[in-house]
Amino acid sequence: MGLLDTILGRSKPVRPDLDQLFAVPSAALTLQAATGFTPTGLGSVCFAGVEGSAFARVRQDVRELLDADTGRGGIPVEFSRDAYGYTWLLSRQPPEDAAALVNDLHAVNTLLQDGGFGPQLLCSLVAFRDGEGRSLALVYLYKRGTFYPFAPVPGGAEKRDNQLELQVRAALGDDLRVEQDLSRWFPVWGAPGL
Repeated sequence: MGLLDTILGRSKPVRPDLDQLFAVPSAALTLQAATGFTPTGLGSVCFAGVEGSAFARVRQDVRELLDADTGRGGIPVEFSRDAYGYTWLLSRQPPEDAAALVNDLHAVNTLLQDGGFGPQLLCSLVAFRDGEGRSLALVYLYKRGTFYPFAPVPGGAEKRDNQLELQVRAALGDDLRVEQDLSRWFPVWGAPGL
């Protein structure tokens, strides 16, 4: 970063730290103790769709890696496209094995990044639910290297439970690198697994 960048208030982008994902299992314990939300065993990765043979090869590598245990009863990963044209990969693990889910999400992010598709990665999320049936996601922003909570209000309307999101932020401040800029807490309506 040069002098002109400093004068103009530009900052160097945060380098993604995918290892931050490995903090989620311990954060899940804190979240359960503080709010009653438990992991659902569902997690997803969102990325901008890319065409071409190189991307098709990386996508096939991801499928082969995560579907390797389907012969032993594992559930295959699912790819889908949302209304905005983004591609989502949904991974499923037993709810009590948040570490395995995080390993899947980390592997997908790493394969895409190492394949030269890091700029297309948008976010990863891990889903939670409480005894009242409310949903919550911990969303990892790839380009920021931070997390934020996303809590849709039950009932299908595109409304958020901001109070719950702020409560989760306070509970997990010591466990995760939480995004401080609330304007970056983007809604992920219709995210697979949520």
